[in-house]
Amino acid sequence: MKKASPRKTSETAGPKTVAGARAARAGGKSLAPSREARSAGRREAILAAALDEFSARGFEATRLDDVAKRAGIAKGTIYLYFRDKDTLFQELVRAMLAPLIGGIEAMGATDLPVNLLAERLVDLFVREIYETRRQDVIRLMISEGRRFPKLAEFYYREVLSRVFDAMRALLKRAAARGEVPVALVEFPQLIAAPALVAIVWSGLFERYAPLDVRRMLKAHIELLFVPGRVA
Repeated sequence: MKKASPRKTSETAGPKTVAGARAARAGGKSLAPSREARSAGRREAILAAALDEFSARGFEATRLDDVAKRAGIAKGTIYLYFRDKDTLFQELVRAMLAPLIGGIEAMGATDLPVNLLAERLVDLFVREIYETRRQDVIRLMISEGRRFPKLAEFYYREVLSRVFDAMRALLKRAAARGEVPVALVEFPQLIAAPALVAIVWSGLFERYAPLDVRRMLKAHIELLFVPGRVA
């Protein structure tokens, strides 16, 4: 009696693997992540692990071994993406904050009433910084910047200087229209100060006295932009 031949399946016939069979059915295009996608995913995992380690230990105490362990990779893999711990921290700042800086610069170029733009900045800060892990990056700079001046200089150049340049341009136009005091053009830090207070407060006192950050910032805007008080 003739023995029946085994029925071929996608695992045994043609391509030797399930992935290969799927690729064949998809017209030869593999559904596995591309090398670029895997590399980008590994880089994001390193940055996420670095944020956790820096937040928990501070910059000085953080070791790349611990970052690698948290990211689930070998320590040597980190050096494929970042030269050293300083570079890793700098790229973390860029990855977390650069998109927001671009948005603030775009607002600075918009010729709208300053109180309207200020309200948009409040919403941006609360939604994209205060309610996200981005506030951890800012808190790190507050706590570590004095001891590591190179990191502080990098943060100033890449973040603060760009934000304040955009705000000065906005405030200069507003002052010319009589919407804000001229002093704000010279000291835009006065507008940003409550945001820093909110971040410090959340790290130290939130458990004792929760702060309604959105309301506080809007109250600050009302105090700055009181009609008839421009000088």
